Amino acid sequence: MQPATQPPRAIRELPDELISQIAAGEVVERPASVVRELVDNALDAGATQITLRLLAGGVRLISVEDNGVGIPANELPVALKRHATSKITSLTELESVGTMGFRGEALAAIQSVSELSVLSRTATQDSAMLLDGRSGELQPAARAQGTTVEVKELFYSTPARRKFLKTDNTELAHCVEAVRRHALTRPEVGFAIWHEGKLVEQWRAQTIDVTSGEDLNAQYQQALDRRLADVLGDDFLENSVAVHYQSGNVTVVGRAGIPDAARARGDHQFSYVNGRYVRDKVVTHAARSAYEDVLHGHRQPVYALYVEIDPTRVDVNVHPTKIEVRFRDGREVHQAVRHAVENALAVPRANLLMAHALQNHELPMAGTLGASSASEAVATPTPPAWPNAHWQQAAMPLAGTRVSDVGALWQPTPRTSLPAQEQTVHSFAPSAFSVTNAPVPSLQDAAPDTWPLGKALAQLQGVYILAENAQGLVLVDMHAAHERIVYEQLKTQIDAQHISSQPLLIPATFPASAQEVATAEACADALQELGLEISTLSSKTLAVRAVPSSLAQGDAVALARSVLAELSQHDASTVVQRARNELLATMACHGAVRANRKLTLDEMNGLLRQMEVTERSDQCNHGRPTWRQLTMRELDALFLRGR
Repeated sequence: MQPATQPPRAIRELPDELISQIAAGEVVERPASVVRELVDNALDAGATQITLRLLAGGVRLISVEDNGVGIPANELPVALKRHATSKITSLTELESVGTMGFRGEALAAIQSVSELSVLSRTATQDSAMLLDGRSGELQPAARAQGTTVEVKELFYSTPARRKFLKTDNTELAHCVEAVRRHALTRPEVGFAIWHEGKLVEQWRAQTIDVTSGEDLNAQYQQALDRRLADVLGDDFLENSVAVHYQSGNVTVVGRAGIPDAARARGDHQFSYVNGRYVRDKVVTHAARSAYEDVLHGHRQPVYALYVEIDPTRVDVNVHPTKIEVRFRDGREVHQAVRHAVENALAVPRANLLMAHALQNHELPMAGTLGASSASEAVATPTPPAWPNAHWQQAAMPLAGTRVSDVGALWQPTPRTSLPAQEQTVHSFAPSAFSVTNAPVPSLQDAAPDTWPLGKALAQLQGVYILAENAQGLVLVDMHAAHERIVYEQLKTQIDAQHISSQPLLIPATFPASAQEVATAEACADALQELGLEISTLSSKTLAVRAVPSSLAQGDAVALARSVLAELSQHDASTVVQRARNELLATMACHGAVRANRKLTLDEMNGLLRQMEVTERSDQCNHGRPTWRQLTMRELDALFLRGR
């Protein structure tokens, strides 16, 4: 049956009300969208206390109260008009937005699908003024300085939209999440959420005293840590490490969860750009790539990362909900975030725990080597320069292997091999774990409390090392730990060399998409830095003429496709690094000490000392933990002591 044809309609202008309702479909998806927009406005008004009141999950009522500067009475009617805002006045200001809101369409969109009223008072007004959004009536009312926006019967004028809403509890959860995202980045602001007359969540404002003479950055970091603990729980703070990194125009701070704290879902991943919560592929991919070497399986890391960048280098006018951004130089941001998280995770966890105990006077402040090293690990925002650490890493070998043999896998020509004095690797021997060439006091002279991983006691079933430290008992998986040590040494040796290219005898051609061809032509210099040479044969064909020498035996086409895909969106260097690391991890696994290998106490202590100065030594190459701590409290609980 043929559908009935309708006569063509004349082109006409849409009514203002219909235009607002169409716009509301983009801005207002559910009650949480209204909450987000209203809290944005409250923060832009300089509020230090924001109270949210809800009925029926926000469907019946959404009320946002703040103590900000307020809206003058003569500006209240204008505030409800479409594209009316005080945030920007020109294109120049749009390109460097420094406020949470700026589009000037939220209140108009909300009003078109609800019953809205605004009650506000400035410091100069004798009384507050109440504006009814439907009638436009303006009348005096009682209120302290600030603004209250009430939204009643959301989507009453568009019942089809209301049918798509979930249960009240589900909508409430989304509203709480919207406020929580704001709370995580504004510790100086207090938030309270009420539902059906009951207090659901409350986060008190953290004090930041600008007149105290103390470092404001340090005060803000302390306030942020307290807010993170209040919102995400003390466990998040205890199982995360501080992030502080600056590169060029980009600064990254926050906290990154340790691999052991990873979750099955990515529901504890918070990223902010200039104080604005965003879901950005560049930041998310960069954070995930930083965990590739330490995360087990498909677990999702937890983190709260705050990216500060020049507002002119980021476009926030990408999506009506302002949750997406676009960077002028995505690679710059990607590298900054990845390196920030990598550096934070590189410091061995045992050193951080020891330094924390020392700072809290839980351990004696002995002027020993272990104590000073542990304190240094936390005092600096970036990991210490391990080659200059107090404990020199002894050669942790692949049995019977030479570095020149390892280098040959990557460097085909003699001129790029390592210097002769660096080519010998000691074979595994009873003294392979010793650190006799480093200025380390003997274990008899050093108190066990000063060693983060403690003093070795025994070996269990040829698999685990038992050690005693100030907190209690340490169990170490010796194969996993040695595997990480060998792996990190191999990476250091290989990364110290420039990525050289090896021309292919027969270029590898493959059919390419228009995007791949455009990326290959536009990013020729970046490809060359990665050791790749890709040329265009036609509008639909590319040829790989050279690959990194270290990956000469791999699939050139697959590598090229992966690099081009990453380069079009992110930082392609991770693809080459990932491919190299996979081979190094295999080599390290085969070269590490095997289970059932009997070790002496000196060998076990040598392994523990090397773990304390090896980056990422808390996890093996496959992301599994290398050691566990059993505190005295946990041991006492096993035997019901103290009850």
